[in-house]
Amino acid sequence: MTTAAMLAVALVLDAVFGEPKWLWSRFTHPAVLMGKAVGFFDHTLNTGQNRRGKGVLAALALVLCGFIAGKLLSLPGTLVEILVAAMLIAQRSLTEHVAAVAKGLRSSLQEGREAVAMIVSRDTAAMTAPQVARSAIESGSENLSDGVIAPAFWFLIAGLPGLIVYKMINTADSMIGYRTDRYEDFGWAAARLDDLLNLIPARLTGLLIALSSGRLHHWGAISADARKHRSPNAGWPEAAMARALNTALAGPRSYEGQMRDFPWVHAIGAKSANAETITRSVTLLWQTWALALVLTVAIASVF
Repeated sequence: MTTAAMLAVALVLDAVFGEPKWLWSRFTHPAVLMGKAVGFFDHTLNTGQNRRGKGVLAALALVLCGFIAGKLLSLPGTLVEILVAAMLIAQRSLTEHVAAVAKGLRSSLQEGREAVAMIVSRDTAAMTAPQVARSAIESGSENLSDGVIAPAFWFLIAGLPGLIVYKMINTADSMIGYRTDRYEDFGWAAARLDDLLNLIPARLTGLLIALSSGRLHHWGAISADARKHRSPNAGWPEAAMARALNTALAGPRSYEGQMRDFPWVHAIGAKSANAETITRSVTLLWQTWALALVLTVAIASVF
């Protein structure tokens, strides 16, 4: 079976089964193991002098660990490769978490805030309903890239080693890739490597969203909006989703009690997002996933 064919099966398995609670209540999820590996290097190396150099060593060690793990898990054969890939692709989990915010908002603003707090790192306690909705949509579009398209891309390019290396570095970026006193230097290498590994997938995700929503003719505007984003990659899926929904995303928000004046993405779009807007974004997440699956099957058929 070709890598593309294995990927197609893994995408479907994830979409059907997601994250079975009965399984992960008994066994440790691979993502948790990756987090423990990052935590180990954080606790052992992130001290004293030359933290940037130590962070580079940590990032290289994580790449090596991911590559070796991928090679070893590939040895048993196709079935194990497919199952591991399905575990590390998170389409169903992503859409369920985003949909939960819409469900919460329909009940009350407080329930919406509690649901969105599960998927974003910004302050949520004082959010208005539109801010809750926009946050959920932004998280969904960014994580479509990080959690679905990028893992699929690197599996297609380099098999299970490529997928696990990507997930290892992406996990590291989410844990230590912050510009804080503790991680400014130590997390630098992981953050830069994550930017590099997401360079193509983020733009591909934006393109797939634009195609699936019929907004490809807005690609010039999407590109311009994406470059306004504070992240070199996250702006692409966000800008495409903003155009698809005609909703302004990003903009000012609070972190740890401090307001950050980030620019709007698609500033002329509606700023009155609500639960229905979130639901529309979930539909687009699935449409984009379906398009990615079709392209994967096409690649498998050709090669």
